[in-house]
Amino acid sequence: MGDISRDSDVIELEGPPQFDFGERVVSRYKVRNDGTYPGKDVGEVLVNKGDVGYVTSVGTFLQQFYIYAVEFVSTGHKVGMRAREIVSLDKLPPHVAEALGGDKVAQLAHIKE
Repeated sequence: MGDISRDSDVIELEGPPQFDFGERVVSRYKVRNDGTYPGKDVGEVLVNKGDVGYVTSVGTFLQQFYIYAVEFVSTGHKVGMRAREIVSLDKLPPHVAEALGGDKVAQLAHIKE
């Protein structure tokens, strides 16, 4: 088995999860199968940057990180995502909303994909 290393000294579990059940999120990155997704080849794309999904459960990994099970509507894939890999569409941070502008925020509010 490969060496599992912690890529951060931050322990997310000291605080509450950043995302709630049913929250609409968008992927910040392209995610490929690392061999843990059944029925797909290693390296096959599971999620594309910008894919929209919903948080269906919250778990933990290495007693350090929250892992959010996100079901992506366009593909039907349910993928475990770290908080840094997704952004909420339901609770955009003020600095993100400001950078996007009112028109873009209004467009995002209507995404149901």
